[in-house]
Amino acid sequence: MDDTPPHTAPVFLHDGPADAETTLLLAHGAGAAMDSPWMNDLAQGLGAAGLHVVRFEFAYMAARRQTGTRRPPPRAERLQGEFFDAVSALAAQDLAKRSRVLIGGKSMGGRVASMVADSLWREGRIAGVIGLGYPFHPPKHADRLRTAHLQELETPMLICQGERDPFGSRTEVESYALSESIRIVWLADGDHHLSPRVASGHTQAGHRQRLVEAIAGFTTALRGPSPAIR
Repeated sequence: MDDTPPHTAPVFLHDGPADAETTLLLAHGAGAAMDSPWMNDLAQGLGAAGLHVVRFEFAYMAARRQTGTRRPPPRAERLQGEFFDAVSALAAQDLAKRSRVLIGGKSMGGRVASMVADSLWREGRIAGVIGLGYPFHPPKHADRLRTAHLQELETPMLICQGERDPFGSRTEVESYALSESIRIVWLADGDHHLSPRVASGHTQAGHRQRLVEAIAGFTTALRGPSPAIR
């Protein structure tokens, strides 16, 4: 029996100027909602940097708000349709024309975004994709890689990863054969939430600023005719 919550029109959270040159559509991770403190801080930081950030939730997470029941998320493959729907719903809104549209997300959200990216990119609907703490493999299962589609990815992608992320550390990821379209920014001593340990000498605030700068720089570097929301 399929107990996946039915798809409904996504509810969006907006940060940053609505007339910004870049719109970034972000999905959450497997266990935290779109308005978690981590997502709030990042969206506000990106908004302050001049990006228009739009967040949405997958149906299973939205259902948690209504029922309070914490069921595990569906497999990433089953969430692709919801990401396509979110892109279409955003396009249907009466928004100013954008010169550049990107999709992405935290952990699982970034993985799903990368799985739908090439289809949207080939259609001219997005200019890039961003993964924040990418889940290259399940923790303690480095042999169960989730990188097959990343080897052939055509869409420009930025991955921001903590050096000691249990879902893919720097030592592990640097051995992978990934597409040349992927750029990785490493956060020193960062964990899956890109947070460093106190003893490292780095700070969470410093890494958050580094994250904002990396994303803003990535969007600025995208050249040529860039897709707008449609």
